Amino acid sequence: MCGIAGLALRNGVTPSTAMLAAMNAALGHRGPDGSGQHVSGNVALAHTRLAIIDLQTGDQPLFAGPTALIGNGEVYNYRELRTENQLACVTGSDCEPPLHLYRRDGLGFAERLRGMYAIALHDPAERRLVLARDPFGIKPLYIAEFADGIAFASEPQALLAAGILAPALDGDRLKELLQLQFTTGAETIFRGITRLLPGETIAIADGRIVERRRRAALPEGGPEEIGEEEALARLDAALEQSVDLHQRSDVPYGMFLSGGTDSAAILAMMARLNDRPVLAFTAGFDVPGAADEREAAARAAKAAGARHVSIDVTRAEVWRHLPAIVGAMDDPAADYAIIPTWFLARRARQEVKVVLSGEGGDEIFGGYGRYRSAMRSWWLGGKTPRRKGAFDGLDVLRTEPTGWRDGIAAAEIEAGAGGRTRLQGAQALDVADWLPNDLLTKLDRCLMAHAVEGRTPFLDPGVAAAAFRLPDALKVRREMGKYLLRRWLERHFPASEPFRPKQGFTVPIGAWIAEDGARLGALVAAQPGVAEIAKPDRVQALFRAAAGKKEAFAAWHLLFHALWHRRHVEGRQMLGDVFEALAER
Repeated sequence: MCGIAGLALRNGVTPSTAMLAAMNAALGHRGPDGSGQHVSGNVALAHTRLAIIDLQTGDQPLFAGPTALIGNGEVYNYRELRTENQLACVTGSDCEPPLHLYRRDGLGFAERLRGMYAIALHDPAERRLVLARDPFGIKPLYIAEFADGIAFASEPQALLAAGILAPALDGDRLKELLQLQFTTGAETIFRGITRLLPGETIAIADGRIVERRRRAALPEGGPEEIGEEEALARLDAALEQSVDLHQRSDVPYGMFLSGGTDSAAILAMMARLNDRPVLAFTAGFDVPGAADEREAAARAAKAAGARHVSIDVTRAEVWRHLPAIVGAMDDPAADYAIIPTWFLARRARQEVKVVLSGEGGDEIFGGYGRYRSAMRSWWLGGKTPRRKGAFDGLDVLRTEPTGWRDGIAAAEIEAGAGGRTRLQGAQALDVADWLPNDLLTKLDRCLMAHAVEGRTPFLDPGVAAAAFRLPDALKVRREMGKYLLRRWLERHFPASEPFRPKQGFTVPIGAWIAEDGARLGALVAAQPGVAEIAKPDRVQALFRAAAGKKEAFAAWHLLFHALWHRRHVEGRQMLGDVFEALAER
């Protein structure tokens, strides 16, 4: 797990060492254990390291002949790649096999990788730089095209810190952020900065992109014909293999545990595979009646023989640290789950460098309520996912946002192709955008802010192959999602109470905002980033009404945007708590 950055410039242009140093410094939190650089001709690579595998000889860049590689993430099947392909590796690094595979297979090298990764390879013989990102988009990678060529980095803020471009906002992406809480596709909210798409590999020569190819995350085709017992056996094998691979580490690891089915399945499999008690971290809230799953998590941990660490996320602590939490989200995802995730990562870092989590379980196994709605025809009450925006009907924004659903609509067409059912189409839609641009961005930024590596065993080619093409009836049954995963838990870990109704992980942000609504509303309304898009009097009224669910959601979006804009557009450091940060002039 690391931060990577670099430059691929036009022929004859020499990389700026100051620009490279600025990018590396901006990524220091991602890799506090070391750094490395490589400059050759018109290409420069920079790397900051969080040492997880091969602590002694795993420093980067890595070399095979004249070809250099830097990588962010983990290639979990690195041992198998060495053995099966008879690779002559000289280090124990998980990133060395991709280097040799590239030397042999060229741009198809990533097809064999199983893991989460953003990789940069400089091939001077072919006079090109190659960038590759894992199929689910677990690890981020951004590029910016400018006059001298192309720059890339693990985070947009590194490109901004290097002065490659100014932090100008894309109006269409801002509409998406406000209405959806995340942005879609390759374009980011920063004009001129784009994402390498999940599964994409590109080649850059003479400062421009000359070739693109893409590896799919999900298997093609509609549902398979498979019975429940066979599906359960296949799922058990896939989960065991994936969790076993995701536990490969030369440093201590733990897991994030909620009271739900996804993390319970990870816990059950970790308990099966580990001789020592699993270390599990759970967050809860200080608001009476909030969706607090600590009790259920504690019961599951006890049944699995795990060591359970529970933390209390309070309103006072949230207001104290929210500027830093939002500041970590340079590619903005206004998901209030960033709050407990950030606090869990901070606590976990006291004992481990690696945590496994259940991200992707709903998307792979069919867990969300919106999937059940999408399965029904419109005349039976079926609804299109994300058809309404957060600010619809509130009369808060200066102009009614239009076109904010265009990215989702385009992705819907592609997601539903190839004989997929309505359920599969809804799942594939989430895997295309919601997963990489919200959930995984949240996990990456909140954990890397504390130099913790997050691993997601459900987002694995083997698990996807075992689960995505299941018959709809093995995913959704009796108006309950994730049927097969629940059946697996019922058989292998019944203490997790897998057929309890899904509670959902809801952060009581509305209750917190409502307690300080008048004060926060006035501060948020006065922010430049908010004043230019929203009516000040309506903003203040919205915050005073934040006890309502819809009002709370919209108020949170504006609070997030106010803090995010101050940090990443205005360039303020935001010292102090949320009130001090917003009041600073």
